[in-house]
Amino acid sequence: MSPVACPPKTVLVTGSAGRIGQAVVAALVRRGHRVHGLDRHPSPHVHADFVADLCDGPTLTTAFKGVDTLIHLAATPDDVDDPVRDLFPANITGLYHVLEAARVAGVTRLVLASSGQVNWHQNLSGPWPIGADAPVTPRSWYAATKMFLESIGSSFAAEHGMRVILARLGWCPRTAGQVDEIAQSAFYQDLYLSPADAARFFTCAVEAPLSIPCATLYATSRPITQARFDLAPAQALIGYQSAEQWPEGTEVVLASRHAG
Repeated sequence: MSPVACPPKTVLVTGSAGRIGQAVVAALVRRGHRVHGLDRHPSPHVHADFVADLCDGPTLTTAFKGVDTLIHLAATPDDVDDPVRDLFPANITGLYHVLEAARVAGVTRLVLASSGQVNWHQNLSGPWPIGADAPVTPRSWYAATKMFLESIGSSFAAEHGMRVILARLGWCPRTAGQVDEIAQSAFYQDLYLSPADAARFFTCAVEAPLSIPCATLYATSRPITQARFDLAPAQALIGYQSAEQWPEGTEVVLASRHAG
């Protein structure tokens, strides 16, 4: 990436201890930004570390002090057996608390992590690549929570003048088992998002011009056989260009299996 084209930002990253979160934090710090992390587990490399749940209002208020940009990654990351117990609290109620705290704090830009799963059924059959204006065809309740995130994010742009980037992410595996699953499917390999490419995308989103009021952008690594999502708007609007391709980056995940 080119040198930072904007003044350094103060960024709150929720989910900062996760697979994508750690990569994003490290990339932002290297670029000279000041990073606050919020997660249920301690986060390495952040300038200010807040260990808390998304519904912890007092901690959110403190974490947002001086912050001009939010990267919201924290969520239950896939479908679960009991959505009411294990999905909705983080992905709906937690989202509410985070966005309201950001609004009250006067945050300028929201970068909200959605998912390519909102276009799941079209992705199975095409036509490809899928654009952000395609009708949503969610896989299940997890994708439905991401549709909610996109809707309220768009509303915050319209109602509160906040600059909002909605990031429909590909599959960044969290476990060695997920790496094995991707390895068995050319379809999943085209949806792959490496941790380093995820970090590139979110860094570009932080540094993008504030003239972008609201945009829905896809982010994957370079596909092998077929571009499933239209990545051109991300390059045109925020300068994101993937640098890796399956299986590059999976060594970070597989290291945990070997360490265990």
